[in-house]
Amino acid sequence: MSHANQVSLATFESEVLESSMPVVVDFYADWCSPCRSLSPMLDRVSKKFENQAKIVKVNIDQEPALARQFDVSSIPTLAFVIRGEVVGQSAGLPSESELISVIQQLISMN
Repeated sequence: MSHANQVSLATFESEVLESSMPVVVDFYADWCSPCRSLSPMLDRVSKKFENQAKIVKVNIDQEPALARQFDVSSIPTLAFVIRGEVVGQSAGLPSESELISVIQQLISMN
């Protein structure tokens, strides 16, 4: 079971934009092989930063409006949100150490 919450257009505002902690939004699709590789890494990282940062997932096939809103042109794409503002975005499969470093920066910025 994934530790990252699935969010939709209906829950995006409360789960992401109104979050008091930094949020990593994973834009993915079930058919995407790199996305499937990223998922266990996100689970490990979400456990490491529990109560400091939040990781959520957006299925671009089910939520195309959110994908358009974030200009997602390739997947996986990670968006980094602090207090409702997108402070960064990356496409492709990051290393676990890169992801941990970015989350640590987000926490320090919050």
